[in-house]
Amino acid sequence: MSNAKERKHAKKMRNQPSNVTLSSGFVAERDGKHHFGRGKPSQSQKQELHSGTSRQWQIKMSPHLPPESDVNEQSSSKTMFKKKGGWKAGPEGTSQEIPKYITASTFAQARAAEISAMLKAVTQKSSNSLVFQTLPRHMRRRAMSHNVKRLPRRLQEMAKKEAEKAAHQKKEHSKNKCHKARRCHINRTLEFNRRQQKNIWLETHIWHAKRFHMVKRWGYCLGERPTAKSHRACYRAMTDLCLLQDLSYYCCLELKGREEELLKALSQVCSTDTGLTFAAVHCLSGKRQGSLMLYRANKYPKELLGPATFIWKSRKTPEDASEDRQLWIWLHPTLKLAVLEEIKATCQCSEPVKTSICTPDPLLTPAQEDSQAGLAEDKIGKKRKRRDDGDSVSRAKKTIGDGTGDPCQPRSWLSPTTGIVVSDLTMEMNRFRLIGPLSHCILTSALRAAPVHTGEEDAEETPHHWWTDTCRSSDGLSLHQRQEAVFQLLGGISSPAEIPAGTILGLTVRDPRVNLPPQRSRALPDPERYQDKEQVKQLLLEGVPVECTHSFIWNQDICRSVTENKVLDQDLNRMRSELLVPGSQLDLGARESKIPILLIQQPGKVTGEDRLGWGSGWDVLLPKGWGMAFWIPFIYRGARVGGLKEATVHSQYRRSPNIPGDFPDCRAGVLFAEDEAKDLLEKYKRRPPAKRPNYVKLGTLAPFSCPWEELTRDWESRVHAQEAAIIASMPGAQETDLRRLGVPSVPKEICQLSNEAGIAENQPRKPEVIGCQVQTGAKVALEWNASEDHMATTGSQLCVVRSRKLLKQLSSWCGPSSEVRRAPCRGQQELTREACLSILGDFPRALVWVSLSLLRKGSPEPRTMICVPSKEDLLQLSQGQGYHGPWESRHSDPFKSLVLKEKEKKKKEKRKTGEHRASKGPAAGAPTAGQEALTQGLWSGPLPGLTSHCSRVLLGFVTQGDFSMAVGCGEALGFVSMTGLLEMLSSQSAATRGLVLLRPPTSLQYRFARITIEV
Repeated sequence: MSNAKERKHAKKMRNQPSNVTLSSGFVAERDGKHHFGRGKPSQSQKQELHSGTSRQWQIKMSPHLPPESDVNEQSSSKTMFKKKGGWKAGPEGTSQEIPKYITASTFAQARAAEISAMLKAVTQKSSNSLVFQTLPRHMRRRAMSHNVKRLPRRLQEMAKKEAEKAAHQKKEHSKNKCHKARRCHINRTLEFNRRQQKNIWLETHIWHAKRFHMVKRWGYCLGERPTAKSHRACYRAMTDLCLLQDLSYYCCLELKGREEELLKALSQVCSTDTGLTFAAVHCLSGKRQGSLMLYRANKYPKELLGPATFIWKSRKTPEDASEDRQLWIWLHPTLKLAVLEEIKATCQCSEPVKTSICTPDPLLTPAQEDSQAGLAEDKIGKKRKRRDDGDSVSRAKKTIGDGTGDPCQPRSWLSPTTGIVVSDLTMEMNRFRLIGPLSHCILTSALRAAPVHTGEEDAEETPHHWWTDTCRSSDGLSLHQRQEAVFQLLGGISSPAEIPAGTILGLTVRDPRVNLPPQRSRALPDPERYQDKEQVKQLLLEGVPVECTHSFIWNQDICRSVTENKVLDQDLNRMRSELLVPGSQLDLGARESKIPILLIQQPGKVTGEDRLGWGSGWDVLLPKGWGMAFWIPFIYRGARVGGLKEATVHSQYRRSPNIPGDFPDCRAGVLFAEDEAKDLLEKYKRRPPAKRPNYVKLGTLAPFSCPWEELTRDWESRVHAQEAAIIASMPGAQETDLRRLGVPSVPKEICQLSNEAGIAENQPRKPEVIGCQVQTGAKVALEWNASEDHMATTGSQLCVVRSRKLLKQLSSWCGPSSEVRRAPCRGQQELTREACLSILGDFPRALVWVSLSLLRKGSPEPRTMICVPSKEDLLQLSQGQGYHGPWESRHSDPFKSLVLKEKEKKKKEKRKTGEHRASKGPAAGAPTAGQEALTQGLWSGPLPGLTSHCSRVLLGFVTQGDFSMAVGCGEALGFVSMTGLLEMLSSQSAATRGLVLLRPPTSLQYRFARITIEV
């Protein structure tokens, strides 16, 4: 056999089963003739004949015999080859004889095993493909996957078995099998009600779910951002057009009682130091909406509860001070529980009372759902006639409001001593916000004042008795006409920012679905339409009169009646289809709903000196159940819808803190920061080390959170160490009583920081000592000791400075033009040592809300580090206009070797223990804390000196930052340590005062920015 034939034969035999052998002992001689050997088997070989197969006998006979499968192929060859799969003949080229006799039973048993192995190898599939996939491509047909008869007959049986096996693996079909049953109204309503058991749905949820990326936050399903690219479009809407947002997830708390008792209780949770309180004159009369910061009772400036807005219901008779007042407090959902408990404690409301608030119907049981689903399936495919007798099967009610709350839980509490009643009105109203200069144009175009209906001209019964009684009253009719006149004047105003901030207007409107335009359009202002410009000027100067702020939305019984008597959309569409002239105005007469609403002006940007009034608009309060009836008309008038992301951008451009992320001294803000840091850490760990930044080498200690506590503590310890060094360097410092000091030498200004490049980490620089007068030094030392005693008594908790007087003082000290602005102002102090110590005595560990604007290039991002520039940085900035900022030197990573050793250790343990223990690793035992902390690229263990870890001293962090389309450069908002801010301002000259450095967590480049404090 040639080499090629031998390789071909070996290749063929390679795939044959190893247990299939031939039973003959034929061999080949060199001349190619077959013969039997003449040798006789030995005694041991005879015993082997009875042991089993002929294969074993051949192996015992001669070690040089080939496998029987190669005998026939090699018998025709004259030359034997010693290769893989071949055999070699004996010294004389002869082979041995076959056995003379065999045992029939043993031989048959061996052959049967070989035959069964052969059949098993033939019938068993060697791949996971289906039967029809094994056919050649030209024989395959699409119908073979579901029609067995399209296969060849020899494969049909096997295909049937595969189909039966796949049928058992399929999931069970749903009860509503057909599409028509799934779209049935009853089943769909039940499914929607079931899905609202864990997270509350707004009334506009279905509309948002089709067009927005939905997220589950704070117990609600909210739209985060549109699916379409609309970032710039939403900004243009806020600036020039109108942006619409659904703020119905905000919580409302209602307080009822005597005015004196309410003001006495609420004065404990707020402070006049932060601005207006509940007792403000314009707010108390019900003419304006107010905003304030709520604290724990008598705990200001610490233990913040959060920001809130409030509205007082106007008095029926302004002279009567004894009547009960009604107050609404609007809160973010993360703040509701804490504020509610604190208000109940201060108002002494402990007794739950039965309220008239309509709670949603409890969800149906599974048996009731199955019965209603069965009724729906029975009617599918059958024509159903509309019955007007009211005997139709009761439908499942759609959940309106809070579907997650327990109806048995109380929602109102009464105080037996003060008579105050606190109620939770969460999800009892809808709140829409329209932002932009065209917001009032959309309101005047989409809404129409309700027509006067006295009930005398129509004999038809109407469910709106409250409106009929109002129209019959002369005072109610005149008030409605005045409100309608004021509302029409809004169309002649170019922007909502021209109206006084927080203006409130009550109104009763007709159903906005009646005058819905056939297609979308844009509502534009028409100043020529309003000829009476004097009334417009009076409205801009004085605002809405107090009596026009009255609205029936304050009455819960009327709101419940309006919600229950709403005309369904399908009935409204049916009446439209029955019109003689398609597209004409629909007249419902007395059956048309009258909806009480409340319009609240939002002031927009009110701090600073630039872009005042930007982002102003209107808030619309509606009874529940009417969300979509007002939502669609607003959109059809040109409003663009935004989500949570657009709300964040709106607050960023207004330079106001965003709730709850920008409140680090609030419990809700701390929890929000922890959740955000956890999500960012999980996202960071999902990427391999080569595809993510190494924050240890970048010098970023906290890339996913802002450690405010460590920042304020480090600055406090730095200043304390400097003061201790100053006092120790004074003559007679060894005495215990500092009041006996004679002539100490104390610095006049705050000591400069160790912010020069190249200074070792955690090594404070020796302060510069400047001589001053004796009395000043003793006074400074005593003031510092007094501030230490105050810090020891108060516990040195973190707080944010919100005192308007102090913020104005700090704002006057920031910036190069502070000398010009400080001169005419009364009550402003100079930036001296005594002024700084007095501030630090009241706020030892405090943060200050600041705004930063980059001087040149750069786009800041959240968690960007705010640092103090050195003297060399400021000198290079003044000399070269092209100087953008210094660079941070790359740090060493001391944890990289530990991480690699840990990986190697895990690999060795895996090899030793085996694969089965590796698979049981998470279940066998939880990893230790050290193993969890060791993540390549992140700092492990407690943070070192936070302020002096890098070459530039850390001052604070950015919470909001991006490229601002309003000013054309990068802008940021964040917090800085007030102690560090005073240190920096004291050390900088008047020309460079207020300049800081910004460095993102993923970059080594510092960039210059100017810091401002807007009040």
